[in-house]
Amino acid sequence: MNESSPIRTDTARAYEPGPAPSPVRTRRRFRPIRWLILLVALAAVGAVAHRWYDARSQKSEQQAAGPGGGRHGGKRGGFDMPQAVGIATVTTGDMPVVLQGLGTVTPLATVTVKSQISGYLTEIKFREGQMVKAGDPLVQIDSRPYEALLAQYQGQLARDQALLQNSKLDLQRYQTLNRQDSISKQNVDTQAALVKQNEGTVAADQALVDQQKLNIAYTRITSPVDGRVGLRQVDQGNYISAASTAIVVVTQLHPISVVFTLPEDDVARVMRRVRAGASLAVKAYDRGDAHEIATGKLDTVDNQIDTTTGTVKLRALFDNGDEELFPNQFVNAKLTVDTIRGATLVPNGGILHGSPGAYVYLMDGDEKVSVRPIKTGETDGTSTVVLSGLNPGDRVVTDGTDRLKDGAKVRVTEGAQAANADGKAAQAASPSGPGSEAAGKDAAPEGASQQGGRRRHRQSQ
Repeated sequence: MNESSPIRTDTARAYEPGPAPSPVRTRRRFRPIRWLILLVALAAVGAVAHRWYDARSQKSEQQAAGPGGGRHGGKRGGFDMPQAVGIATVTTGDMPVVLQGLGTVTPLATVTVKSQISGYLTEIKFREGQMVKAGDPLVQIDSRPYEALLAQYQGQLARDQALLQNSKLDLQRYQTLNRQDSISKQNVDTQAALVKQNEGTVAADQALVDQQKLNIAYTRITSPVDGRVGLRQVDQGNYISAASTAIVVVTQLHPISVVFTLPEDDVARVMRRVRAGASLAVKAYDRGDAHEIATGKLDTVDNQIDTTTGTVKLRALFDNGDEELFPNQFVNAKLTVDTIRGATLVPNGGILHGSPGAYVYLMDGDEKVSVRPIKTGETDGTSTVVLSGLNPGDRVVTDGTDRLKDGAKVRVTEGAQAANADGKAAQAASPSGPGSEAAGKDAAPEGASQQGGRRRHRQSQ
């Protein structure tokens, strides 16, 4: 084979000793990847360590904020800071027993004014929305046709009255002749019957006259009740049919009633008070049950219970002098059935409920609380009647009960809260000094630790 052949030359060059660039370039290519993998591993280890540290910090803060444990409990040899609480004193007072139901404002009279005769509407004498009295004119109907009929019937009445008078005179003559035996008894009886017939004709004519006079009176339509006139439902010049065309609606507003319902379980209590002759007060509140609209009295109780709803209807009367109650308005009616005198009252914020029932945290001295089961009665939304378990003068915890337990140590902050609400009162009652500054420093970290723990807890969730 020729030594100058290109095949041989390439083969010889392939086996020639010397540096090979390809392997060097391969090692340089993989070196950055190894550094990148190392950095990722270090970042993962740092993230795990940071999460573990946050978990330990959160756990220690939760333990420090728990019942009977202070923020510096682990750092000061297990010292437990008492839980800050607010307290209230059990008092005695009167508690009204109030029953509440949904009601509707219902007028005592709502009259749709219609005409009793037919005719053309010639005049409207009211203004829409005005207040009217019973007997005030509302509209006028054309009365001329009825006046003409009245004149006709009056003429018939006069004619028949003349016939009646003549028949009575003839009867007197026949009776005289009969006594003289100059006429037969039959003629006298026939004339007496004619007199009766004419009397009946006169009575019928008189009835027609009276009817037309009444129709003429019906052409002037007046308000039947005191109240407010609504919107006009027919215009002047229209033909009105008797008892079919509505003209206007008059609604009585003074007084006005509220019809509301109560559960059937409350009927016996209400009826006992009604039979005793008590005057029960009823207050009407707006739809949101926030604003008191009017105060009235219970008027009557319905005579049966609605079987579909298990409720009974009651009616209360209101003067409604300021017209705050509007017909068909929905209100919340509150009926005061009775008032408990000298009851033991406790704020609703201090009453808790659990498996044993209702209970409170009772102050045992000045630095400790104990669990006290109680029995509750009526409530007005702010205070509750305690039937047993507490006595007037006892102090119960109303704020900070979520972290308490039986026998826990507490510190009362009611005075401090009142002082913070009024800066001048705080300065007058508590002079500045090292003691006050120390107290402020002790109180501030506790609140800060609690708030910080809550924020971290929400973030972790």
